[in-house]
Amino acid sequence: MTPTTYIQQGDANQTENRLDYFQHHEGETRHWIEEDARYFLHQALSTPVMNVASRTEGAYVYDMQGNKYLDLHGNGVHNVGFSNPAAIAAVQRQLEEQLAFTPRRYTNIPAIQLAKKLARLAPEGLDRVLFCPGGSEAVEMAVILAKQVTGKWKTISFWDNYHGTTYQAATIGGTEHFMVGQGPMVPGAFHVEFPNYYRNPWGLEDKEAIDELYLRQIEVIVQRHPDIACIVGTAITSTPVVPTTNYWLRVQDICRKHDALLIFDEIVCGLGRSGRLFACEHYLTPDVVVLGKSLGGGLVPFAGIITHDKYNVLQHRSIGHFTHEKNPLCSAAALATLEYIEQHQLVENAAQLGDYLKERLLELKEAFPIIGHIEGRGLHLAVDLVKDRQTKERAFEAAEKAMYESMKRGLAFKLIDGNVIAIRPALIINKAEADFIADTLREVFQNL
Repeated sequence: MTPTTYIQQGDANQTENRLDYFQHHEGETRHWIEEDARYFLHQALSTPVMNVASRTEGAYVYDMQGNKYLDLHGNGVHNVGFSNPAAIAAVQRQLEEQLAFTPRRYTNIPAIQLAKKLARLAPEGLDRVLFCPGGSEAVEMAVILAKQVTGKWKTISFWDNYHGTTYQAATIGGTEHFMVGQGPMVPGAFHVEFPNYYRNPWGLEDKEAIDELYLRQIEVIVQRHPDIACIVGTAITSTPVVPTTNYWLRVQDICRKHDALLIFDEIVCGLGRSGRLFACEHYLTPDVVVLGKSLGGGLVPFAGIITHDKYNVLQHRSIGHFTHEKNPLCSAAALATLEYIEQHQLVENAAQLGDYLKERLLELKEAFPIIGHIEGRGLHLAVDLVKDRQTKERAFEAAEKAMYESMKRGLAFKLIDGNVIAIRPALIINKAEADFIADTLREVFQNL
């Protein structure tokens, strides 16, 4: 099996190991998988599927055969846990009040309360919001805002920073999987490499020197293209890769010098995941923060942007204009999510348990040469598996085997880049569950 089998955004569904895993399903599970394959358009990352879920609750996914999995993926929606009771109660109340949708030109109390709550919780200066159905649309709104405010039209973003699959979001994401075969994408989009200290192409170890080389890529573009409207990046990537504070401060300086906006996509790394409510709090306050996924409490699709009052200058335009822009049902779920994060101190839990789990993973690295690198902040961690620590050659086959062996033991995760184990549990997990993650991986690595 060649590395091209693997996709940057996740584990492909047509490998020999996946087909092998299918064979363990029987009865009703097999029937519904076949029905799914019969009616859905097939895609490399979703259909055919891996399994059939019967229930999702807390930090766990349950299948039809009675198996229970501590889920480290959750598509990023499960920060407050699956089927969160507070979010469900908020949605039920909203339905009972017979206000599940608000037509355009009307507002509603839940949407206003959510906007007010976000403005209170966000870093100082971020106090204007706009909502939409999903993350791709939120990224679109952020970029359109930057283009309208600056009067410029070009963008700088990072290769393989997934931002969604709508045209502009896919274009700035720079992921081959979502662009090839579609003809011309949105014009004026430049890409640079994201600062990866472990896998930097120069073989350097000094982070400041590495930053300089990555920053030079941006500086070369802005010197030749004065019409850059914005730089778009994830504060901490989904892999995750964690840039230095120096790097993002320098990027912000470049934006200010060239009258461009800095946009942070926190759809995955935000809302407590990194050990801060907003991942940008590790670094700086950007011009726009994009939120999504877990904003809907794992119940409803919802996303949005939060920005500065000084950018509220487009009364003559509509940069979102989505039907569900001020959806009261979604707003109620999102408000309950934010309140739950606060009341149950999930940001603090992510920071403390994240540090603990990272230490446990570093212990595994000492014991198993297949682990080349541990990365991340909070409960946003990664284990990079390699064939050789010197060459850092990616261990594709071993990583996929580890994924299926972990699932047999009740631990489910996603692979990124084919060899990186992404660890993103619900922020409600406890120390025993953190230990289960580390202990299960130890057992798996012992048997690879």
